[in-house]
Amino acid sequence: MKKGIIGGTFDPFHNGHMHIAYEALEKLELDKIVFIPTGNPPHKKNNEITEANIRYKVVEKAIKYESFFEINNYEILKEGYSFTYETLEYLSEKEPDTQWYFICGVDCLMEIEGWKNVSVILELCKLAVFIRPGYKEEQICNQKNKIEKIYNKNIILINLPQMDISSSYIRKRIENGKNISYLVPYSVNEDIKKLKLYTK
Repeated sequence: MKKGIIGGTFDPFHNGHMHIAYEALEKLELDKIVFIPTGNPPHKKNNEITEANIRYKVVEKAIKYESFFEINNYEILKEGYSFTYETLEYLSEKEPDTQWYFICGVDCLMEIEGWKNVSVILELCKLAVFIRPGYKEEQICNQKNKIEKIYNKNIILINLPQMDISSSYIRKRIENGKNISYLVPYSVNEDIKKLKLYTK
């Protein structure tokens, strides 16, 4: 079994997340994509984030009918900050026969040396990095080669057809009373309206 992990605050979950998931599913020939909403991400200590259980339920409903997608509540239930290496240790223990792929953007590759227990992360999964606008090809390749050399692990680079949607952009549109129905799954838009999320 080959499963890809996509983590994030998903605040809110949007079509860009679905786009990345399906691209990864096909290009990495995965059996499943596992969405893992973060509980307390250490890199967002000072930012206001929507309550974890709400974010979890919104994602759960959005992928309800997607047979290749599943959701995991480990980081939501976990006390304290959520570190990637701990999540991977948990998943590897729970499903020892699964080959895990950690799917992230190129910004994560550039910052990975600041992550906790990088060697454990790269031991427990294959790192699959989507190339996004904003970084030069030489810059990306240099970082990839550097990390591969330090940890003796291969990193997979994946070109992603551009779909530039961000949660912060969606939140800003909601604050300004603008339409977001074309940016998020139908159920997410309904939940945002019902729960009055992201309105000042």
